[in-house]
Amino acid sequence: MIGFTIAGDGSFDTSNVARRMLEAIKHRGPDSNGIWKENNSQLILGHARLSILDLSSAGHQPMLSACEQYVISFNGEIYNHLALRKQLEIESKAPRWRGHSDTETLLACFVAWGIKKTLQALVGMFAFALWDRQLQVLTLARDRMGEKPLYWGWSKGVLLFASELKALKEHPSFNNIIDRGALNLFLRHSYIPAPYSIYVGINKLMPAHYVQIPLQGDHDSSLSAQPTAYWSVNDVVENGLANPFVGSADDAINSVEAQLSKSIASQMLADVPLGAFLSGGIDSSTVVALMQAQSDRPISTFTIGFEEGGYNEATHAKAVAKLLGTDHTELYVSSADALSVVPLLPRMYCEPFADASQIPTYLVSQMAKHNVTVALSGDGGDELFGGYNRYLAVSSVWRPMQRVPHFLRNAATGFLRGVPPSRWDKIFEAIKPITPKKFHLSTPGDKARKLADVMAISDGQAFYRQLTSQWSDPASVVINGVEPPTLISTSSAWPTTDNIEHAMMAMDSQMYMPDDILTKVDRAAMAISLETRVPMLDHNMVELAWKMPFEFKIRDGRGKWLLRQVLYRHVPAELIERPKMGFAIPLDQWLRGPLRGWADALLDETRLKFEGFFHPEPIRKMWAEHLSGRKSWHQSLWCVLMFQAWLEENQ
Repeated sequence: MIGFTIAGDGSFDTSNVARRMLEAIKHRGPDSNGIWKENNSQLILGHARLSILDLSSAGHQPMLSACEQYVISFNGEIYNHLALRKQLEIESKAPRWRGHSDTETLLACFVAWGIKKTLQALVGMFAFALWDRQLQVLTLARDRMGEKPLYWGWSKGVLLFASELKALKEHPSFNNIIDRGALNLFLRHSYIPAPYSIYVGINKLMPAHYVQIPLQGDHDSSLSAQPTAYWSVNDVVENGLANPFVGSADDAINSVEAQLSKSIASQMLADVPLGAFLSGGIDSSTVVALMQAQSDRPISTFTIGFEEGGYNEATHAKAVAKLLGTDHTELYVSSADALSVVPLLPRMYCEPFADASQIPTYLVSQMAKHNVTVALSGDGGDELFGGYNRYLAVSSVWRPMQRVPHFLRNAATGFLRGVPPSRWDKIFEAIKPITPKKFHLSTPGDKARKLADVMAISDGQAFYRQLTSQWSDPASVVINGVEPPTLISTSSAWPTTDNIEHAMMAMDSQMYMPDDILTKVDRAAMAISLETRVPMLDHNMVELAWKMPFEFKIRDGRGKWLLRQVLYRHVPAELIERPKMGFAIPLDQWLRGPLRGWADALLDETRLKFEGFFHPEPIRKMWAEHLSGRKSWHQSLWCVLMFQAWLEENQ
C-alpha cells in the first residue's frame, strides 16, 4: 500500500513516482499492482497485491466502492468478512457483490456504517487508506494489535504514507533526516516504538488508531490531523480485571480452547495453500494442535533446526508434529546459512531493527514459502498468559529483593557482574544433573547480567524498563540524542492493574508485541511474499485472556498455565516441558568468530567519529570486553551494528 498527495510545482511525473514506490514494496504483493488517480484529485493511491482471497480480477486494488464514493488500498485480512456480508444483507445494505474478496466487503461496510462503527466490527489484521471522493477526506487506519504496518507523515508539504519506509524514500519530496531521539529509543529497546520512526517527520500509526485528513480547504487542518483510538488495550485490561471470568479452572480451560479454536478456524480461510510455524513450544504447539483438530487433512508445519545443540528445538517440534499427524517439514541450517542472512537485514528491515531472532524467522519463512502462501504463528501467548521470564522474575527476584538491605543488594550486584557470563553458563551446565528442572535455565550468563542490573531497583515500572533495555543510558552513546517519551516511560500510560506482572504484560502488548515481535515476523515473511497470521491476537481472544485471574496465567513459578492445560488435552506434557528457549541464535559466539571482521569494520573508531551519530568510546570499550570473553554484550552491540549496517545501506 502506498499513497501521496499531489503538491509542489509538478516537476515530476506522479504516476512514475507511484510505480517506483510500488516497485520498492513489490515483495509485499507480487501478484499484481494498481494505481488510482483521477482528474482534479489531490491524491494518488497504489497497491501491490498478494492474492489470498478471491484470486480473480474482482479482488484487484485500489478498489472503488459500488456507490463510487470511496476508493481503498487495503493490506491485510478481514477474517469475519463473510459474517459482515451476511449482516449487511440482513440490513438490506449490501450492494450487488462483484466478487468474494474481503476488500469489497470492507468498502460496503464503510458505505453502510461509517468509519468508526466498521473498525469496531472488524476481526482481522489490516492497514488501509480510504479516500472519500465526495468529502475529500483521507482515512488511514491500523488493526487493534498492530499486525500490519503503516507509516505516514508530511514531508516538504506532501503527505506520504506506505506499508514500508522504503516506498516513501522513492518519493522526491521525502526528507531522509535521521531522528536522533528515535535512535536513542532504538538503542534502549532494539526497535523503534510507535509513533516514532527513524526519520524526522514520519510516524508509525499506532495500533487501534485511525486518522482522518481533510485534503481540501485549510491546509493547516490537514497538517494538524491527529490519530484517534477506536479500541484500547488499557481499557480491555482494566475492564477484564474489573469483570473477571466466573467459573472453575475447567470452565476457563474450556473457554480459552473454544475461543482460540474459533479464532484459528476463521484464520484458516484462504484460497491458497496454508500452514503453520511449529517450534515445539507451548504457543505454536497449541495453535497447530487446534488447527489439526479441525482439519480433515494433515496441516503443513515448518521448523528449522540449528547445528548448535543448545539453540536447537527442531527435535521437539518433530516429536509434536509426529504425535499430531501434521505434514512436517524441517530444515537444519548451518552457521553459514544463518550468517548469509545478515547482509539482507538492512534492506529487509527498512529502519534499524535488532532482535537477532530476525535471522531464524526469515529462514523458517523462506522454507515455508516453498509450500504455502499463508502461515499461522503462535505469537501472543507470552503477553496474554504470562510467559516471559521477566514476569516470573517479579516474584522470584524483585519482591524478595525488596526485603534485603540496599547495601547487600549492591554487594550482590558487584559479585554477579564480576563473573563472566560464559562462566555462569558453565556453572549451570555442570550442576544441571543435580538441580530441579525449574532451575534449568537457557543462557544463564545473560540472565545473571540482567539480574545484576535490576537488583538495586525499588520501583516496579523502573524494574520493567531496565529488564527491557539493551542500553540503560542511550543518551550517553548517541551524540545530541534526547530520548522522547514512550508508553513505558510515561507513568500515566500504564493501566491500573492488580499487580506489576499484569502491568508488564499490558505494556508488552502495546510496545514489544507490535514494534518488535510483529514487526520482525511481518518484514521477514513479507520479504519473500509469505503472509503470516496470529490467531492469539484476535481481539476476542485478547479480551477473554484479560478476564482470566492471575493464578490461571502464572502458577507455581511457571507461566502460561491456561495454555498448557489446553495443550495437554492434545499433547503429553513430557513433550513440552523444558526451559523456555525462544528463537535464539549463538550471536555472542558469532560476533567473536565468523562475524568479527564485519563487526570490526562497522565499529571502527574513525568511522564512528566521521558518521557522527555515536560517541565511540563506550562502544569500543564494550566491543573489547565482549571479544575478550570477560562479558557478553552481544545484544547491546547488535543494536549498534544493525544501525551501522542500516546506515550503510540506506543513506
